Amino acid sequence: MANIKSAKKRVLVTATKTARNKAIKSEVKTYIKKVDAAVEAEDKDAALAALKEATSVIARACSKGVYHKNTAARKVSRLSKAVNKLA
Repeated sequence: MANIKSAKKRVLVTATKTARNKAIKSEVKTYIKKVDAAVEAEDKDAALAALKEATSVIARACSKGVYHKNTAARKVSRLSKAVNKLA
C-alpha cells in the first residue's frame, strides 16, 4: 500500500474507475449475448431490435473511453454481419 497521500488517492480513484469500466463491459457483453441468442433462434425482428440496442450501448462505452473506437466498430460490424445473414 502507498504511503504518500496522492498515491493513496490514485489507488482509490483507480479502483473506482476499474469498477465502472468492468460494469460497462459486462453490460456490453450482455447485449451482445441478446443479439447472438436472437440470431441463433433465427428471429429477424428480435435480432434487429437487439442489434439496435447493442449498437447504442457499444457506442456509449466507446464514448466513455472504455473501448477503443476500432474495437467498438469491430464489435458492431460482427453483430451486423451476423444479423444480415438472416435475411
